Amino acid sequence: MPESPLLEVSDLAIKYRRGIHRVTAVSDVNFTIRAGQTLGLVGESGSGKTTIGRAILGLVPISAGRILFDGQDVSSDAHRRRRQEAGQIRAIFQDPYSSLNPSLPVAVSVAEEVPRSRRVRSEAFARLSDLFDRVGLPRAVAASYPGRLSGGQRQRVAIARALMSDPSLIICDEPVSALDVSVQAQVLNVLKDAQRASSLSYCFIGHDLDVVRYMSDWIVVLYRGQVLEDGPAQTVARHPRHPYTQALVAASPELDRLAKPDQPRPARDPRPEPPRGGGCPFAPRCGFAEDRCWVEQPPVHLAADGGHVACHRYDAASDTTAGGL
Repeated sequence: MPESPLLEVSDLAIKYRRGIHRVTAVSDVNFTIRAGQTLGLVGESGSGKTTIGRAILGLVPISAGRILFDGQDVSSDAHRRRRQEAGQIRAIFQDPYSSLNPSLPVAVSVAEEVPRSRRVRSEAFARLSDLFDRVGLPRAVAASYPGRLSGGQRQRVAIARALMSDPSLIICDEPVSALDVSVQAQVLNVLKDAQRASSLSYCFIGHDLDVVRYMSDWIVVLYRGQVLEDGPAQTVARHPRHPYTQALVAASPELDRLAKPDQPRPARDPRPEPPRGGGCPFAPRCGFAEDRCWVEQPPVHLAADGGHVACHRYDAASDTTAGGL
C-alpha cells in the first residue's frame, strides 16, 4: 500500500474582497507532499504561490477545497491553530530580520519556538548548540542581536528557529531571494542537510525556477492563481511543456553548471485585453496563442511521467507543446 501524503491540497480556492468585488487569488489548485519530499511552487509575483503557503499555515482563510495534514482536515482555523501549536508546521520567510525580534538576543527568539505544552526552558537552550552546529552558525551568535548579523546569518537563525520544534513540514517562502547568489547556495545546502537528517518535508516557494528545481522533487507552476504545469522537478526545469514555464526557464539564471535546454521564449502577445469567456490566463502573453486560447479553458493533459499540462497546444503523443519546442 502506498504511503499516505503528509499534506494534501485538494481543489483549493482563495478569494478576497476588494471593495464591492471578489478577487480570485487561487483557483482549483491540487498537489500532495509526502514525508521527506520537497514540493516547489514557482511563479512570478501575483501567481498565488505565497497565498497558498499562507493558507497552509492558517494565515488566510480558504474559500473552497480542503487541506489535509497527516490525514486530518486542517482547513478550519481551529484545527490549524492546534496543529501549529503542536509544532508540526513551521515557516521560513523571505526577510528573516522582520520575523526576528530586534530587541531580543538570537537565543531567546529561537528558544521561543518550542511549543508551550513542551517548553522546558533549560532544555530549549541546551538544543541551541546542536541546532547552530547543524545550520553552520558559530555558537557565539546565540548572544547576538539580529541587527548585528549578516543576511545569511539571520536566515540561518530563521532555519534553526523553524527546526526547534522538530516539525514535519516547513513552508519556505522565498527564503533565499533576498540573498547574494553565493549565500543562496549555502543556505539551500543547509536546508537540504536538515532534510536528510530528519526526513523533513518542504513546501518551497520561489520565482526563480532554477532555485526551485535545485530544492524540489516535484514542481507546480502557477500563473494568476492557476496551475499551468506540474511534474518531476528535472522535467519541468529542463524540458518545460507549457509556454509560460518555457518563459520562466529563459528568465532564470543558472544556479549550477548544468546546461539549460535551448528554449524559445514566448513573445508577449500584442493584444492587451484579458482572455474572454474563461480562456487561458496566459493567452495575452503567449506568442503561440490561437483563437481558442482566448475563449476556451485549456484542458489538463496527463503526461507519461504523471505530470500535468494545461495547454491547448500540448501534444501528449510527442510530449511537446506544438510550436513551442
